[in-house]
Amino acid sequence: MVIDDKLAFIGGFDLSKDRWDTCEHKPDDRRRINTDGKPYRPFHDLQAAVCGEAAGKLGELARQRWTMVTGKTAPPPAADAPTPWPDCIGAHLGDVQVAFSRTVPEIDQQPGVREIEKVLIDAIASARQSIYIENEYLTSKSIGDALLQAIGKADAPEIILVLPEKTGNWLEQNTMDVLRWRLLCRLREADHHKRLYICYPEHRALGDEYISLHSKLLIADDHFLTLGSANLSNRSMGFDTECNLVVEGHDAATRCAILDLRNRLLGEHLGTDAESVARETAEHQSLMAYIEQFRGRERALEPLDGSVPEFIENLLPHQRIIDPESPVDAEEMADMMLPPEERKSTLRQLAPALITLVLLAALAAAWRWTPLSEWLDTESLQALMTQVNQYPFALIAVPSAYVVAGLLSVPLTLLVIVTVIVFGAWQGFLFGLGGALLSAVVNFALGRWLAGDLVRRVAGRRLNTLSEKLAKRGIITIVTLRLVPIAPYGVINLVAGASRVRLRDFIIGSLIGLSPGLLAISIFSDQVIETIRKPDLGAFAVLAAVAGALAVGGWMLYRWAQKRDDNDSNDKVMPPGQS
Repeated sequence: MVIDDKLAFIGGFDLSKDRWDTCEHKPDDRRRINTDGKPYRPFHDLQAAVCGEAAGKLGELARQRWTMVTGKTAPPPAADAPTPWPDCIGAHLGDVQVAFSRTVPEIDQQPGVREIEKVLIDAIASARQSIYIENEYLTSKSIGDALLQAIGKADAPEIILVLPEKTGNWLEQNTMDVLRWRLLCRLREADHHKRLYICYPEHRALGDEYISLHSKLLIADDHFLTLGSANLSNRSMGFDTECNLVVEGHDAATRCAILDLRNRLLGEHLGTDAESVARETAEHQSLMAYIEQFRGRERALEPLDGSVPEFIENLLPHQRIIDPESPVDAEEMADMMLPPEERKSTLRQLAPALITLVLLAALAAAWRWTPLSEWLDTESLQALMTQVNQYPFALIAVPSAYVVAGLLSVPLTLLVIVTVIVFGAWQGFLFGLGGALLSAVVNFALGRWLAGDLVRRVAGRRLNTLSEKLAKRGIITIVTLRLVPIAPYGVINLVAGASRVRLRDFIIGSLIGLSPGLLAISIFSDQVIETIRKPDLGAFAVLAAVAGALAVGGWMLYRWAQKRDDNDSNDKVMPPGQS
């Protein structure tokens, strides 16, 4: 952000919500709320403010990028504008030379620029005593290779990598964290001289919460500092548009300022002050030894394991897709994703899937926007089931009706409620469970017939590997999906059929997973009907008790499923050399 070419801000902060915090990262800080009024987790980042010629150069860069994107020229501001430096910010350096390194992707006739990558590699190679890094990601191959070379030296510098315990969201944790884990394994394997310390900021008062570390900083000894927008990822080295500030310690004042920033950051992470850090590290002659003294305390830099579940690692596509250095076209992506023998007849392979999706979409649309939803409403279904109940073949007719309704995408909850209305709580529960299982098996078979071979051919070896994992863990996976569904009931059945989950595991998992929910619906629906029939105080009290019991039971099941998911995330793949 540049103001009148007089003041500029450069660093990791996005102009978005969920960014404000203090260095204390206090738990339950009432000021740490986003624009929706909702609290968010503690946030750590770095930003530099510059003025003078440095701000003017960033203004020129901003206008160049504006022209590149829009094709229009933005005029420079008036030269006589005052410098709007905030009174609340003190300058840590004055009258010092700075540089800006850039990443610009190759676009059309515009050549690519990889200055940030070159500067970082040179800085790592030049370090003699220590390299201190804070970064959200660590996935770049070139930076990883530079760190490996530094670690391999007999006189290797100490390398302190401060990374987030977890990255931002589920998608990042199952992509970028996997790539990070692979690089961490390589670094640990090469650390023969024990000069590597990989850690994350810990604040025990936060409980289960963690600090979102978003900074992009590297300090080599006391002679080099760079911070800006660039992560240590392939994207930031060649694909994204980035800009970093660079300061070199050519004089004593600049070197002192660089060390002071490092000590302030360590003081924040360790719950102490910069002066204590400077004094103690001078005595220890080792950053690692000093940091390890704080392990287990209220504030600390705790060792980061960083491991990910093995089946997630096996599932992850090529790094070129997840963290690219340059744009990837469709043909190149197909070459990376599909084995050579599986790259033929794309249209013929996709046709069955497209037809199936169109039919499912048509059924869903019919249920939503046509008279089908009026015909298949609660009263119509109740009348139909009441009529069926009068005949002796209800035991066969009701489950068969569930199968037909499942193929028409009729919501399962609606079917169970109607069944309970007609047959009562317990008989309705048994009918509903049997019908739901039969419907699931039919959809499972349909998914295996229509999509199984297609999905395996298109996804190739990676899905085969995942399917083998699911085959080993099929029952518990299906149970979890039934308790905490992430997709509609029919979709889960179709996908399970397309995978290699065994039919026996599918049935057992569905039986265990469906029973609590259907039982809860049956009991609650029956009690609602009873309350409507006899709306007295006792009936409402029983209804409230049933609702409370079901809510507690549902919460316990949700926590169980969540805990099981966390346990899966802790299925550790040990680094090479550990047992």
